[in-house]
Amino acid sequence: MAERSVADPRELRLLAKVARLYYEKGLGQTEIGAQMDLSQATVSRLLKRALEEKIVRISVSIPGGTCPDIEDQLERKYKLREAIVVDAQGDEGDTLRDLGAAAAFYVETTLKPGTVVGISSWSSTLLAMVDAMHPPMRSGGTKVVQILGGVGSPTAEVHATRLTQRLAQLLGGQSILLPAPGVVASPEARKVLLKDPYIAGALAALDKVEVALVGIGDLEPSKLLAASGNVFSSKELESLQKLGAVGDICLRFFDEQGRPVQSKLDERVIGMSLPQLAKVPRTVGIAAGQRKVNAMRAALGAGLVSVLVTDKPTAESILALA
Repeated sequence: MAERSVADPRELRLLAKVARLYYEKGLGQTEIGAQMDLSQATVSRLLKRALEEKIVRISVSIPGGTCPDIEDQLERKYKLREAIVVDAQGDEGDTLRDLGAAAAFYVETTLKPGTVVGISSWSSTLLAMVDAMHPPMRSGGTKVVQILGGVGSPTAEVHATRLTQRLAQLLGGQSILLPAPGVVASPEARKVLLKDPYIAGALAALDKVEVALVGIGDLEPSKLLAASGNVFSSKELESLQKLGAVGDICLRFFDEQGRPVQSKLDERVIGMSLPQLAKVPRTVGIAAGQRKVNAMRAALGAGLVSVLVTDKPTAESILALA
């Protein structure tokens, strides 16, 4: 169709007609073309012209409880695939549930059948995520791998096992447990455990993880982690702090730049290493709280996390430091 000056009333009428059919009546470009005897390419050009000439003005109404501007800032600053910022209201328990629900929705809507999913063992936030998920009752070869040793005190171990097995059940897949403590007494004890075929098999699966779901911790262990017994002593944590450690993912500690902190303590951990984590195509970090801000900022800056789920105050603090 030949281009005419937009001042021509006939052209204006055509632009308005096509725009109304598309935006108000919900017809597709092919349907409009068939109805008005226009090619699909012409319809596309007319819709573009309608925007340029302000015949159509698009605005997005932001619903309450969402933080798109903060999410955009985090995504740009840290080159994230996605940032999900929850405007949580209430106490720590409410925030935990809101984070879990947001993470659950993200996983349910983005995870493809057949994906190898890794999940950390001792995270209250990840537990809240699994509790908030709805059974899609799908199958397709999905595997859920425990990426940090899930053996601990009996009262806490049930949470770690439930976390992995329940997620696998919800995804209609298979769980691969790592039947070892997250922290062992000595490097020698670790070497002995690594000879176990079940432990060796679970560790071999870590290199196949395509999506990792992890918490981000600071030097102080969470209540669930502390209850599990998979912790270092206060003296050992002080030594890590002196080496520059600010936080951890799966008990692998890193400094302010997100670089692994090398220490003998690392030789006592059974689970995914930071170099392995860095190779995972998509790592979803779920964490919140002012005491975790430095750790989260370091993990984001080093690219250890490609998707972040957090709350508004924590996100604002991270951006303020950045």
